[in-house]
Amino acid sequence: MPAADALLAQSGVSGQIIYAVADARTGQILEARDISGGLPPASVTKSVTAIYALETLGPAFRFHTRIFAVGTVSGGVVNGDLVLAGGGDPTLDTDGLADLAHQLKAAGIREVRGQFLVYGGALPYESEIDSNQSDYAGYNPAISGLNLNYNRVHFEWRRGGQGYALTMDARSNNYRPDVTMAKISVSQRNLPVFSYKDLGSADSWTVASGALGNGGARWLPVRKPELYAGEVLQTFARSQGIALPAPKVTRTAPHGSVVAQRSSAPLQEVIQNCLKYSTNLTAEVVGMTASLKRNGQVRSLRGSARLMTAWAQTRLGMKGCLFVDHSGLGDKSRVTASTLAQAYSGAIQKGLLPRLMKPVAIPDANGKPIPKSVLSVHAKTGTLNFASGLGGYIRTASGRDLTFAIFSADLPKRASLTENQKERPPGGRAWNRRARDLQKALIRRWGAVYDS
Repeated sequence: MPAADALLAQSGVSGQIIYAVADARTGQILEARDISGGLPPASVTKSVTAIYALETLGPAFRFHTRIFAVGTVSGGVVNGDLVLAGGGDPTLDTDGLADLAHQLKAAGIREVRGQFLVYGGALPYESEIDSNQSDYAGYNPAISGLNLNYNRVHFEWRRGGQGYALTMDARSNNYRPDVTMAKISVSQRNLPVFSYKDLGSADSWTVASGALGNGGARWLPVRKPELYAGEVLQTFARSQGIALPAPKVTRTAPHGSVVAQRSSAPLQEVIQNCLKYSTNLTAEVVGMTASLKRNGQVRSLRGSARLMTAWAQTRLGMKGCLFVDHSGLGDKSRVTASTLAQAYSGAIQKGLLPRLMKPVAIPDANGKPIPKSVLSVHAKTGTLNFASGLGGYIRTASGRDLTFAIFSADLPKRASLTENQKERPPGGRAWNRRARDLQKALIRRWGAVYDS
């Protein structure tokens, strides 16, 4: 079995590489290569957020989205305001709003005499997760207490005889309601691919004609999530014969009677899907909700990340770690491999994490799958431009449980990227492939060397 240094030399991964493997039962470090200050964990951060949220909120915690009638309800008429109030649910989708509209009809509501208000103040509003990402990255949306479709809008285009047909909709499994609070037009240029402008009442985008081709689709981030959810609910209410005024954002928490409610799945399931699909919005919302429970008040995403940093240092023993968010999208976060591997060891004793991580297939040196009876791995991946991470759990052929963390980063290359290179950085795909191959080689080594 090759030595770890030989694997690193053969990998061709530029930049810095750190790793650690520990005994899951005792937390004893078996092998490590680390640097002071650590490296960006990327989406491996979500595994720490998962422990933070599960310990704080409990696996049975649910998010709730409610519709309040503020005023009396008589003969199907709300003599006052109707308020769509988010409870932070990161999984609320268009199908969920359709269900809420059905509930309004079932409650006998047919008219609202006051305003239709939307409230997202259960969590602090952030226009984006990380300001260093591209404006148009769908994985970098706004954060609010009222979120819909992971705060993304579906943009689709088709070339026709008179130019391009463009649509913006809030599609889900069963519905595709058009939205007007997110607008887009074609601009005669090649770069930038997208440009964004805040119109106050709407998100306004332009897209470069040179980037469109004959047709396609992608998700764009939503910066006004309350208005987005409000417009979609208004559409569904109309289909139920309920006339709602145009939605208006309120910063005042509603007090009234609940006339409709939708709850999320239990937190354990929400987090399992977050780790599987690496949804940034979910990680940020569950992390901020945990901070709110712990601190009673959270003013910003960065403030919430500071609370999780302090918790990780004291509760998990992650000395020197730094988190700037809960998803890993920000590249200023830092962890060392050794402290994370040991933190995973503590989590396995509490039963908080291993079963929620997704299985990762590890091939042998010839590219053939290694049977799970020989080597079973459950882990969280993390990828940024020129930064890659993997952390989690290994079960060897003899049944020994190990924890591990591996991080690679070429920070000078990452810092040199221009705005137009961020989506497809030159050499980025090959660099990440080499980093992932190194991760698998190290895991193969550990599965063999520490199988006793």
